[in-house]
Order: sequence, then structure tokens, then C-alpha cells
Amino acid sequence: MAPDAGAALTAALRDDVDRLFAAEPEVRRDAWDSVHQMRVATRRLRSVLRSYRSLLRKEPAATMGAELKWLAGLLGVARDAEVRAERFGDLLAVHGADAPDSVTARLVTAERDRYAAAHAEILTALEGERYRALREELSRWREKPPLRSARAAVASSKFFGIVLRRDRDRVEALIRSEPTVPEDERIEMLHDIRKSAKRLRYSCEAAEPVLGDAARSLGSRAKRLQTVLGDHRDAVESAEAILERAAEAEAAGEDRAVYQRLADAENAAADATLEKYPAAAAALLDAE
Repeated sequence: MAPDAGAALTAALRDDVDRLFAAEPEVRRDAWDSVHQMRVATRRLRSVLRSYRSLLRKEPAATMGAELKWLAGLLGVARDAEVRAERFGDLLAVHGADAPDSVTARLVTAERDRYAAAHAEILTALEGERYRALREELSRWREKPPLRSARAAVASSKFFGIVLRRDRDRVEALIRSEPTVPEDERIEMLHDIRKSAKRLRYSCEAAEPVLGDAARSLGSRAKRLQTVLGDHRDAVESAEAILERAAEAEAAGEDRAVYQRLADAENAAADATLEKYPAAAAALLDAE
């Protein structure tokens, strides 16, 4: 017999809490990719709370969402710097072999320094009372989240199916309206589609034990769309950051030619990635 909706959500939340807890000691020792893993676990939890919010009591769910947002923000500063340092290093290896040391300093070394400072802030937070309280609350949620008892008793297949349809409808509405937005608003619209696709992906993954292949297939299509638009966003933001550094270099009397070359490469990468978007969007729209 399938579990009721409350039991199924509790199991999904437990998995995500366990992912977050498993990443914490790795973050403390600054293991490779650990900040990313803890950030993903935090974002997954926030996303599941939003998608399945009607199963939870409003006030404790809102408080938990705010605390997870705080933690994700701390992790995000470090993760973004980590990604930029690696991305800029790769770009310089391919397109800037002749770059002077000042370019590496502005692009790579500066981001590594930002990562180190942000990681130190994370460690301070992990030792603080706010995170300790959050961790204790998450430990309680692993076994007994603040469910609304009447709604939690609904059949899980029915409730989870409704959530997936709602999250899918949100993505599809954005996809269908995207061609109508002005060109100068398109990048932000694509970002909104990406965020909605990620939310759908996570709600599908939470529903897989209940809905099986249907949730798995839809989640896979949502992940594909999220990945394509995530790669596009990364390239766009990288190009913008490089041009900001170029302006700083120019103000200091340095040549901006290498920066422009790197930014052009990122813009080309963004365009190439965006060519995959129509197929990824169509795959989600055509999902059974």
C-alpha cells in the first residue's frame, strides 16, 4: 500500500537533510566540490518546501525556508567564486596564453581570494548559534516535519501528481511566453525558465518513490532544460564579470584586449549553448 502524502514527503525531506548533513564535514575541511554539494542540498530542501508547502504548517515552513535561504546565500558566495576562478583559468589556458600576469591576478587569483574569504565566513557560521539551531531543527524535521494532519492523510499518488502538474504548468507557461518578450528581457526570462525547471526537477525527484517512471522521465527532461539554461547563464555572467575586470584594468592604464577576447569567447559559448534550448524546451512540452 502506498504511503500517505505526509509520510512520502517526510521521506523526501529526510533524504535531502541527510545530503546536507553529509556535506557539512566535507565543507569544514574544504574538500573538493563540498561547498557545491552542500549548496545543492540546501537548495533542494528549499525547493521541495515550496512545491509541497500546502502539506506543511505555514509558520514553521516559512521560518525554515528563510533559514535555508540564509545558508544557501553563504554557500553561494563561495561557490560562485570557486566556479569563476576555475572558469577564468580554463579560458586563459585556451584564449589567453599570452596574457600578462596582471590578467591572471585580476581574474583567477582575485576569485580564489574571494573563495577563501567566503569559505572562512562559512566556517564561522557553521560554528555559530544560528546554524546550530537550524541543524537541530532539521534533525527534528527528518522524523517529524510540521505537517498539516488532514492534508497529510491524502493519498500520496494523488497529492504528488497535483504538485507535479502545477510545477510543470508553471514551466510550460514561461516557455510558451518566452518568444513574446522583448529582446532586452530575454536573458532574464530564460533565467526564470531555468529556475522553474529546477523546481520541477526537484519536485519530480521527491515524487519518484511514489510516481515511479512518470516522475523520473519528467524530472530528467526538466534537468536537461535546467542544465542547458544553466550553462547559458554561466557563460553570460562570466562574460559580464570579465568586462567589469576589463574596465578596472583600463582605468589602471592596462590593455583590455585580452579581456575582450575572453569575453567574446564566453559570448560565443552562450550562443552555442542557447542553440540547444529549443530542443530541450520541446522535450519538456512533449512529455507524456
